[in-house]
Amino acid sequence: MTLHSGRGFACINYPIGMNLGGDPSQALVHSTPDGKFMVALSSIDLGQGMKSVTRQIAAETLGVPVADVYVDTADSDTGPHCMGSFASRGTHRVGNAVIRAATEARQQMLEAAAEELEVNASDLDTDGAGNIHVKGAPGRSITVAETAIAAQFKQGRTLSGRGIFLIPPSEADPNTGEMTPVSCFAHAALVAEVEVDDETGEVTVLEINSAYEVGRALNPKLVEQQLIGGAWMGLSHALFETTEPYYPEREHGPEDFNNYLMPGPGNIVPHNIAVLERPAEDAPFGGKGPGEMCANPVLPAVANAIYDAVGVRCDQLPITPEKVLRGLRANGGARPRAMRDAAAAGTG
Repeated sequence: MTLHSGRGFACINYPIGMNLGGDPSQALVHSTPDGKFMVALSSIDLGQGMKSVTRQIAAETLGVPVADVYVDTADSDTGPHCMGSFASRGTHRVGNAVIRAATEARQQMLEAAAEELEVNASDLDTDGAGNIHVKGAPGRSITVAETAIAAQFKQGRTLSGRGIFLIPPSEADPNTGEMTPVSCFAHAALVAEVEVDDETGEVTVLEINSAYEVGRALNPKLVEQQLIGGAWMGLSHALFETTEPYYPEREHGPEDFNNYLMPGPGNIVPHNIAVLERPAEDAPFGGKGPGEMCANPVLPAVANAIYDAVGVRCDQLPITPEKVLRGLRANGGARPRAMRDAAAAGTG
């Protein structure tokens, strides 16, 4: 038995969203009588942080504390239209819609405050702490709560806004049909370090090092956790998960999660991440969101690392010990990179 070490690299350019019908998302923002703001979406939070990020975006745009903003991801019957939580589109598409809705609501809020302070709305600004003041004269101010009360019970005004974001149509080349179905791309590069047992075919991932370009990390901790969790999912797809382990034969498939093979806590891999920020011009505060890109580069990087370690090229997932052993048998044993390089140079 010999343990062979290998290193594999993969990189990805990942499109954000799509352009079917403009890929629209809508958002509604309105104030409660006590000066809190509700953001209504049909964009579901799948655990990726949709509520947290849209809450931050709304608060920043409105100029109010994050604690005063609430996000309701209702459903497609009661909420404004959204294409869905897929294609890594949430932060970009929904965030832009929220900015537009919150901008309209902010203008309504400033106009209501201007009426109370007897100034022009253009002379007002917010401090992000729940106050609206006259520019250059912080002493002349009114709270957001007082403004909401005045609008609701005195002025007969709603502090609300509507927003929709739509991708402009892409021009198609009349000769080739070439077009741009998305508005921006995110990017990643990942290196996987593995160890392969040439007797059992078992693959152990020792470490992952990655760099992700996400536009701007609107919530750095959420981005970090999504990248770690996504890489873990990619690792599971690469080495463990399958509903049909003997495809195209159907027998011996897992019937429940007792038989469905997944990595456990003992398989957790150290992951070093570098987040690169290059804000996108058409993204909300520059953020594109990592999304599905978290998992994608892990699979080819692991496959490349296995090839580097023992010379077995696996092109079907998951890469099980059986597949590695079959490859080793077909190659006449392990052929690490050093051995292959020596053979290519005529010295092996």
